[in-house]
Amino acid sequence: MDTYNLTRITTLALADSVNPCAIAVLAMVLMAILIQSPDKRKKVLYGGFAFVFAIYLGYLFYGIIIIQFFRTFAEFLRGNSAIIYNGLAILAMVIGALNIKDYFMYRPGGLATEMPIWMRPKVKKIIGEITSTKGAFVIGFLVTIFLLPCTIGPYIIASGLLAELGTIGALPWLLYYNLVFVFPMLIIVGIIYFGFRKVDEVSGWKERNIKRLHLIAGILLFLVGVGLLVGWI
Repeated sequence: MDTYNLTRITTLALADSVNPCAIAVLAMVLMAILIQSPDKRKKVLYGGFAFVFAIYLGYLFYGIIIIQFFRTFAEFLRGNSAIIYNGLAILAMVIGALNIKDYFMYRPGGLATEMPIWMRPKVKKIIGEITSTKGAFVIGFLVTIFLLPCTIGPYIIASGLLAELGTIGALPWLLYYNLVFVFPMLIIVGIIYFGFRKVDEVSGWKERNIKRLHLIAGILLFLVGVGLLVGWI
């Protein structure tokens, strides 16, 4: 096991997994399913898992594309690897700093930290059309496009670090990254299904702790950036 990659990829994925907008979108999906079938809790389980699986596959696809993008410029990267590596480190620190800023001066739809305000009604309308498990899966793919502005930063950094392994070599790491990324979503689906919490309680918890979530993500990202820059990881 590559300890360096394990540390970097795990930290980046954890920072991505606590992103408030991903939790908010999942809560909207579960609410839409419950409205359609209030007495069929299994539909929440299947629909929620289908949606999360679609997110997983969608992000895996995006990761492969990002790595291919980096591979396209392989010659440039080989000749300027230090510049690219430091650039990824600085990007991590910048996105981390923006998240930390949201803890102290929060504004909804922050640049590179949350879904833009203008996108939210569109996402809500799309999610409101979910009527089945299959629909949750299909709409999951569509929603990944709207999630990208608030979740793509750590993923670009991770994919950039993995690009030197090639697509095949990076694939296990992408599978692992995305499993860590969606794991909190799977937990939330289970919590709702088994009745430990209601959807509005999960959504309310997210709203009450949104600044703390940004702070956690920001600290993790900033530490990754510093670690890359000074050679700790």
